Amino acid sequence: MPTINVQMFAGRSAEQKRAFVKAITDATCESLGCKPEGVDVIIQEVKREDWATGGKLWSDQ
Repeated sequence: MPTINVQMFAGRSAEQKRAFVKAITDATCESLGCKPEGVDVIIQEVKREDWATGGKLWSDQ
């Protein structure tokens, strides 16, 4: 059973997340030969002020 953890900025709609997890699940099943019921996708939403790249917070960009 693959478990996929995704971290992304907060703010996407439920519909966007629905489409995303469907696409991730489909790709996982196609590439690993597993059933959709065995694929877990965990989305962790992160505030821009809690994420930095290159020493700069995303909320400051």
